[in-house]
Amino acid sequence: MRWVGLQHKWKTCFTVCSGNVGVLKLFQRATQWNLVLNILLIGSGGREHALAWKIKQSPLCDTLFIAPGNGGTRELGTQVTLDTSDHDSVVAFCRIQNIELVVVGPEGPLVDGLTDSLRQAGILVFGPSKAAAQLEGSKNFTKALCDRMKIPTAAYGHFTNANDARAYVRQKGAPIVIKADGLAAGKGVTVAADLDTALSAIDDCFEGTFGDAGAEVVIEECLVGEEASMFFLCDGTTALPFGTAQDHKRVGDGDTGPNTGGMGAYSPAPVLDEQMQTRVLSEIVEPTLSGMAQAGAPFSGVLYAGLMITKDGPKLIEYNVRFGDPECQVLMMRLQSDLVPLLMACAEGDLAGKSAEWSDSFALTIVMAAKGYPGAYEKGSRISGLEALSGDMIEVFHAGTELRGEQVHAVGGRVLCITAGGKDAGSAQRLAYGAVQQVNWPEGFWRTDIGARAVAREQ
Repeated sequence: MRWVGLQHKWKTCFTVCSGNVGVLKLFQRATQWNLVLNILLIGSGGREHALAWKIKQSPLCDTLFIAPGNGGTRELGTQVTLDTSDHDSVVAFCRIQNIELVVVGPEGPLVDGLTDSLRQAGILVFGPSKAAAQLEGSKNFTKALCDRMKIPTAAYGHFTNANDARAYVRQKGAPIVIKADGLAAGKGVTVAADLDTALSAIDDCFEGTFGDAGAEVVIEECLVGEEASMFFLCDGTTALPFGTAQDHKRVGDGDTGPNTGGMGAYSPAPVLDEQMQTRVLSEIVEPTLSGMAQAGAPFSGVLYAGLMITKDGPKLIEYNVRFGDPECQVLMMRLQSDLVPLLMACAEGDLAGKSAEWSDSFALTIVMAAKGYPGAYEKGSRISGLEALSGDMIEVFHAGTELRGEQVHAVGGRVLCITAGGKDAGSAQRLAYGAVQQVNWPEGFWRTDIGARAVAREQ
């Protein structure tokens, strides 16, 4: 039951005295007195559908607003249109709707500083500040932090013009990794097996293929090992391990073709055993939090460490400052804890002593994408057969979809995430691919080998 009158008084007091830390803490404590919350979730992808699905399960969630959401999130909350680049309008919406918690899903608004504007207005928000979001917004920023804090990572060079970058590649040789420095929707990385590919990738960056993201370039040695991801909830000082996953970046079977935002994922990541996770925390993540605090930009939110597990141990490939997509989908399938109190603890700086409970099951998601992705693709095709997919161990998380009446239409590159749970990798994989076969969408495609490495390990 919502204590409407009491909540309104707290909210009024909090709004008037938004600069008073004591009032802020009192309001935050009031939200624990059996009050339920109005929550705003920002984003439209499969990640946000999975977050909405999990948030809505919380007894603390009263009204969930999703801005803008997609064709699959309508049943979970009220979809609204907000220009997240207009921070004042987002703040105004939060005040009008008595929003007690904002959860920012994608990286764009984080790098743009939306969380700073919300915090300055006295609104509780899950996500890093603009300064802290540089961990994803600038690969050179993260590399410099690694140098300063002695965090294991690949050797690199940073360049602002093509001639110097080309000279560096010719000196180092291939294989080598070319990265657009800024945000490129997961597509600004080229693992070049030969010199010509590397030089072409440099030209792509500086000639505008990735827009402003390619105005600067980071070139790295090519690490050898097995790639995996580990997630941490952070409140500025404390890091709570929050699951592991492995994804499939390349568009084609056998990890062939160009990089994408992700064609599938599974959790947990077998290569990240308990000992390796301990090393990641102590050698990579804890020094990162210390370094960010020293720089005056303490990190609060979710820290997504992309890792290479080498013969010498874990090395950082890169950081993201939000949940991965599609990694979030498999994490939410396995998470048994109520997500909302954990998000609030991060936002309040009160994560110490908190824990997260996980299912022993395996989760796997297959991305169904529009033909042509990650290049040009057609929009508007109809998808059917989704209504037949149901069960405790199967969820369909929408990404690039919209509803036209009651019909689902594809409007993005990555469109659906067919997600299954199972007692092991093999059973989750069989269930997920069985579900994919029931989807009627001739204009779509998907990889046929998601989870193959994990299944091979079991065998």
